[in-house]
Amino acid sequence: MTVSPSICIIGAGCSGFTMAKRLKDHGLAYDQFEASDDIGGNWYYKNPNGMSACYQSLHIDTSKYRLAFEDYPVPDNWPDFPHHAELLQYFHDYVDHFELRDAITFSTRVEEATRRSDGGWDVTLSTGETRSYDALIVANGHHWDPRTPEYPGDFHGYQMHSHDYCDPFEPYDFRGKRVMVVGGGNSAMDIASELSQRPLSEKLFVSMRRGVWVLGKYANGQPADKAVLPSWMPAKLGRRLAQRAIKKQLGKMEDYGLPKPDHEPLEGHPSVSGEFLTRVGCGDINPKGAIDRLDGDGVIFADGSREQIDAIIWATGYNISFPFLTDPELQPENNAYPLYKRMVKPGFENLFFLGLAQPLPTLVNLAEQQSKLVAAALAGKYGFPDAAEMERVIVEDEAIHLGHFYESKRHTIQVDFGTYCRDLTKEIERGGQRRA
Repeated sequence: MTVSPSICIIGAGCSGFTMAKRLKDHGLAYDQFEASDDIGGNWYYKNPNGMSACYQSLHIDTSKYRLAFEDYPVPDNWPDFPHHAELLQYFHDYVDHFELRDAITFSTRVEEATRRSDGGWDVTLSTGETRSYDALIVANGHHWDPRTPEYPGDFHGYQMHSHDYCDPFEPYDFRGKRVMVVGGGNSAMDIASELSQRPLSEKLFVSMRRGVWVLGKYANGQPADKAVLPSWMPAKLGRRLAQRAIKKQLGKMEDYGLPKPDHEPLEGHPSVSGEFLTRVGCGDINPKGAIDRLDGDGVIFADGSREQIDAIIWATGYNISFPFLTDPELQPENNAYPLYKRMVKPGFENLFFLGLAQPLPTLVNLAEQQSKLVAAALAGKYGFPDAAEMERVIVEDEAIHLGHFYESKRHTIQVDFGTYCRDLTKEIERGGQRRA
């Protein structure tokens, strides 16, 4: 009789609780620890653990057609792009429907996870207790450790990272202020669009180091992410056709007054906004290039221009970090973290990372797909290849998923959702054959 392994799950966001559901389906017992007082992770607005980047007006950029868990449909009456409160309620409904809540230990943080000489894990909790496990599943997310760049000079006004932005009034009142948002990602687009409304900021600037392609949420009257290329079409051909369609629909970014992108559409993680380009075109958002230096009550830009600024919002991304992992070998380098199938580091086949990817188009149910391999491995139904083969596949997979992106800390964990999931299904079958 096979003895089930002891399993620890860190985190009860969407990655953590869908992993828990899969383990439960396999009859595998587990402990699950969540630093907050409830589930939801990044989608829990004003999460008391301080790790949520959710702001009051946030709507998810993935349509409801692409974010549902496969075994629990979203409500029929949802809008195409739900508000964060609707998504969080969906998560609560999922957890309660599958009776996962009682297995979660809330308000308990994992402080340290140390690998023992026998390969198992000693997990120290914020309660002071240390428990031992055969397997560790890390589902703590990667949008909680803000990254803020450094520039020469000093700025005497108000500064914050977009991670801490809640609304136009708290924790800082932006009304009547000259505000600069730094960055070209989705958060920068959303926050700039909100604060640029005339009753709010006096003037709104957006500083971008490089040009980006700003894609709309809709195309041809439908949510843009509903369009899926057929699985038989080569990725390069599909990308070329999509690039042509995007450029035809949008035109040139520099015609809006934005910096000219130095790459083609889909060669960078898409910035999605249904409002940003209109706000730029209306003069509510004032585009600026890269920052040269901070200058007291203003900022000097690379083109030599200077603007007086009262407040800066740094929408400049996040560090990938695992402060509780004590082994230096398990720490990312330059925000890169190569993993076998985006989950496992060779030599650590009892340590699984869930949701540690930036998928196109959706993150919500990525871990649901990953959980199939993890559960099969822990149930003894999946076997990993040897370390050399895993390393070879990591290089091959990263070329597939990252090869067409420009080099940036933003693009170290990109995956194409459809390509990834098709490959994952095949890999689970291969692992089953290795185990047989």
